[in-house]
Amino acid sequence: MSLLRVAAKSLLVLLLSAPLIAPSFAEQRAWLYPPPPGITIGNGAPRHALMMQANTQVNPIYLRQVVRYDTQERSGTLVVDTRSHFLYFVLGGGRALRYGIGVAKSGFEWRGTHQITNKREWPDWTPPAEMLQRRPELPRHMAGGVDNPLGARAMYIGSTLYRIHGTTEPWSIGQDVSSGCIRMTNADVIDLYDRVKLYTKVVVLS
Repeated sequence: MSLLRVAAKSLLVLLLSAPLIAPSFAEQRAWLYPPPPGITIGNGAPRHALMMQANTQVNPIYLRQVVRYDTQERSGTLVVDTRSHFLYFVLGGGRALRYGIGVAKSGFEWRGTHQITNKREWPDWTPPAEMLQRRPELPRHMAGGVDNPLGARAMYIGSTLYRIHGTTEPWSIGQDVSSGCIRMTNADVIDLYDRVKLYTKVVVLS
C-alpha cells in the first residue's frame, strides 16, 4: 500500500471519529468548575434528594451534601455560617445537610437569631427604599419568574428585610455579593424550601 493511500485512510478514520470526540471535548469545556477528584458524573437522575448535584457554575465545595456537624441546635434548625458561605440544615446525630450560599457584601453584614415567618414560590420582588436610593435604575416591582432575582423560592426571615432565596446568578455562590439576603442556587433553595416549616429557627453567624 502506497504512503499516499495510507495517509488518506488515516485521514478518513480521523474524520469519521471526530463526531465521537467532539461531544466529550465540548462537555469538558462546559465545566466552569470541574467535578471533585474521585467523583464520577452520571447522566441519570439522582436516586434520592441527598445525592450530590453537579453544577457547572458552582465550585464543587459548595454542592449540597450531608456532612458531620456538631451543634447544640435541634434538628430542623437553620444555621447560616456567613464566613464560610455555608447554610446548614441540622439533621441531628452530629450531621447536617450543607448548602453553599452567597452572603452580604462588605458593609451589609448582620447576625442574629430569628424564625422563618413566610414562604413563597416564585416570589415577586419589590426592592426596599434603601436599595432604590443606592440603585435608582432598579425596577420598583418585578413579578415572580425565571428572570426574578429572588429565584424559584424565598423564605422570609423574621421581621427583617432579609430572605433566603434563589438566584439568577449561580456563579455568585460562595461570594459576598448581596445586600444582606442569603442566596442559594434555585435547585438548592427548592430542596430547602420543601424541608423547612414556618417558624423554623434561623441562626445567622457573623
